[in-house]
Amino acid sequence: MARKYRLGVASLVHDHVWGELGHWRELENVEIVAAADPNQPLLEKIKNEYGVQRLYHSWQEMLEKEELDLLQVAAANNATAEIVEAATAKGLHVVSEKPMAARLSQADRMLAASQKHGTYLMINWPNAWSPQIQTALRRIKDGAIGQPVYFKYRAAHNGPKEIGCSEYFWKWLYDEEQNGAGALMDYCCYGADMNSYLFGLPKEVQGMRAVLAKDYPIPDDNAIIMMKYEKSFGVAEASWTQPVSYPSPTPICHGTNGCIYLWHGAAWIQKPGDREPQKLEPDPQPEHLCSGPRYLLHCVETGEPIEGLCSPKVSRDAQEILEAGLVSSNTGRTVTLPVK
Repeated sequence: MARKYRLGVASLVHDHVWGELGHWRELENVEIVAAADPNQPLLEKIKNEYGVQRLYHSWQEMLEKEELDLLQVAAANNATAEIVEAATAKGLHVVSEKPMAARLSQADRMLAASQKHGTYLMINWPNAWSPQIQTALRRIKDGAIGQPVYFKYRAAHNGPKEIGCSEYFWKWLYDEEQNGAGALMDYCCYGADMNSYLFGLPKEVQGMRAVLAKDYPIPDDNAIIMMKYEKSFGVAEASWTQPVSYPSPTPICHGTNGCIYLWHGAAWIQKPGDREPQKLEPDPQPEHLCSGPRYLLHCVETGEPIEGLCSPKVSRDAQEILEAGLVSSNTGRTVTLPVK
């Protein structure tokens, strides 16, 4: 008989959690047994929509009283490290929503805790499950366009409040201590993670951020982080002031022998001599690479390490890029890594 895994949910204030709960519910050998959050309406929501009956107002009480195997964390960025430390100490495997933390020191604590206790820690990046992005990144790594010299990812929308995020979500996104910044932390994180996956840590980082359009208090609504590697540049762009998904290839990577990019939901490649770009048909994706819950459970059951965009090491290095970009934006100077 297949083992049944008991899942707990620590915090419900990251709106991504509701989609992830849908993915967890698809897994026949996982039972969502308990959830914790101080906001009663969110507890009522998970009870009514997912049938979770064992509800707590603090994750500490849930971890003390429940026998769990897995933990889904959906907390504010600055609250995640403490939860991960407590959960891994009890032997739980943890998946937490992107980015890894609000500060590099918190990401380091999370990585150290999972390594100390020998448990899995996965950072869930939603774009990690896109077959088109997986295919594009794989082709770049395999040398399909020669030596990459430039990689950019732009993440943008019209702002958390404007696009309909819940008040529980946007309130902490607009708080610099809880989020780590504003759009810089929320959306430059994607480009930082992709560059970290492809190239590791850069040598130097420059960052800029500002409130360019919003008329209410927020840390920043637009940001750019630029990374200098030995043989390439990386760029992470973020905006909370883009009202429409304007045509813009993202991610895009230029190499010494061509270019790979995503455009209107498809991956494309164009090499010297090509009159037109060629569409890259997505590589066949194994079932376990379709969602964060499936991938975490696959690794737990097979003993395989968590790799790719969701690797805790890759995500930790992305956090260092974000930290360097934040320091640079605050000081106006180029930051040499490691961040000091």
